[in-house]
Amino acid sequence: MKHQLDMKNAFVMQRRVEFMDTDMAGIVHFTAFFRYMETAEHELLYSIGLPITALHRERGLGWPRVSCTFDYAGSLRFQDDFEVRLGVTQIGKKSVTYAAQIVRDNQVLAQGHSTCACCEIGQDGHLRATPVPADIIEKLQPYLITSTLHEADKNKPEARDS
Repeated sequence: MKHQLDMKNAFVMQRRVEFMDTDMAGIVHFTAFFRYMETAEHELLYSIGLPITALHRERGLGWPRVSCTFDYAGSLRFQDDFEVRLGVTQIGKKSVTYAAQIVRDNQVLAQGHSTCACCEIGQDGHLRATPVPADIIEKLQPYLITSTLHEADKNKPEARDS
């Protein structure tokens, strides 16, 4: 994995692999990792008093994904216990970027990122990017984490150009 994450400030969610998340070989399908990351995001927001439904209904805010990735180093199987560690790597003017690790027995099996745009939902249903409200920024601050490149990746051209 390209980046080493310092997850000491991360939100942690415990899970068990459900049968519906597995493929014919009994291994978790790659798409389930994205659901795990999104569920952890919703749980984090709920835990800090910002349930996603209230943000939508009461404040007219939506958080569409503009980028999602995962890198895989291992697999999960049906009924494995694991945790999702979720931290905030960046709070931009109009977006929030989360990093997630899928961990079983203290081994990072997958690592991903998700960037969500903060949008107002108009009466017509259209989304318009808007600044992240100050109270949301304040409540997300404790979950800020740092990300650094592995030594082996620092010499690659794409790492130097970032």
